[in-house]
Amino acid sequence: MNISRQLPESSTNDRSQAARQLPPPGRSAGPLAGLRVIDLSRVVAGNMLTLQLADLGAQVIKIEPPGAGDPLRNWLTEGVPVWWRTYCRNKKSMVLNLRSPRGLELLRELIATAHIFVENFRPGTLEKMGLAPAALLALNPRLVIARISGWGQTGPFRDKPGFGSLIEAYSGLAHKTGFADRPPVLPNLTLADMITGLHGSTAVLAALRAAEQPGGQGQVVDLSLFDAMLSCLGPDVADFTLSGHENPRNGSRSPTAAPRNVYRTADDEWVAVSATTQAMTERLFHAIGRPELVHDPRSATNAARLQHIDFVDDAIQGFIGGRTRDEVLRHFDAAEVTVGPVMRASQLLTDPFVIGRQSLVGMPDPDVGVLPMHNVVPRLSQTPGGLCDAAPTLGQHTRELLGELGLSPDDIETLIQEGVAS
Repeated sequence: MNISRQLPESSTNDRSQAARQLPPPGRSAGPLAGLRVIDLSRVVAGNMLTLQLADLGAQVIKIEPPGAGDPLRNWLTEGVPVWWRTYCRNKKSMVLNLRSPRGLELLRELIATAHIFVENFRPGTLEKMGLAPAALLALNPRLVIARISGWGQTGPFRDKPGFGSLIEAYSGLAHKTGFADRPPVLPNLTLADMITGLHGSTAVLAALRAAEQPGGQGQVVDLSLFDAMLSCLGPDVADFTLSGHENPRNGSRSPTAAPRNVYRTADDEWVAVSATTQAMTERLFHAIGRPELVHDPRSATNAARLQHIDFVDDAIQGFIGGRTRDEVLRHFDAAEVTVGPVMRASQLLTDPFVIGRQSLVGMPDPDVGVLPMHNVVPRLSQTPGGLCDAAPTLGQHTRELLGELGLSPDDIETLIQEGVAS
């Protein structure tokens, strides 16, 4: 049974008007201006990596195959490629046929001008293309080569395809997500890819820093989705080593500290409460009018609360369930108890905090007028970066970039007619 409140669906005009009222994107050269990135990756992880660089001012050149381009362009909502436009903003698109010798030659010329090269082919593919790291470093000795794969460039799964959902299962994330009496749960977003991309942006900048030192040289960044996902799951393996048992699926509860959960309000909304320090728990008990719980042996300590979590949660739910979400938030905010609403996308669009923080901006869009998307993260005080350009159409910058390689307009037209570029 669906127990969430069914809100009336807003009209397209209402949603569009809310999007138009978002602040426009900021524009700044950013601290990575002058950095050139060649991006051969497809779909999410590589695009997340290079988005971080592009938002901070790097020139990111997406090398796309003829025809459909990056498959991310095909992730559509109401016919609009919202994933592409969100995660490929600030980038350039160049179409090259890498199955042709001339296309590979042009790619090599571009790589010679770059600082960072990103790919996510199955391990071994780059070598078959004649673009092994040794060859690339001979061409550009300080080049940072980011190689993204599901399982890494080494190990027994090196040649195994690795989509994010497989990694989320294999890493242990799915096993620990959900409720004990229900199946394991995969996240309903590309979590492993996103985390890998964020790890990767740090890694390539660290490698670039090393390359720029006196005597520095380029290197390969071996970036696997599995390693990145595993690093974010806490000390589960260490816990098992010490205790001899695995943490069960606890829903929204924490296996190490309590109370932590989501609670239903009188108006069928939800709030999240996290009072995982002793001082905050005691403040919470006073706020719900149950000060005796501070000394009750079932709730006096964290260890006791974990053993009697249903008792603790029932007390909290009893208070929250008799009040609307806004009443709960006001009451707990006044008591300085850590509580927050469980928000939906429809609510984020007009939320005062989101608007005041400018966490969403309204990016001009050729199809819908204005497309909401997240602002630049993180925010630098002096060189903040910005959203300067909308995501490119397929091959939008091919002629421009070929011209920068010294090709004449006639040469460029010949390449396009021959299917080498488009």
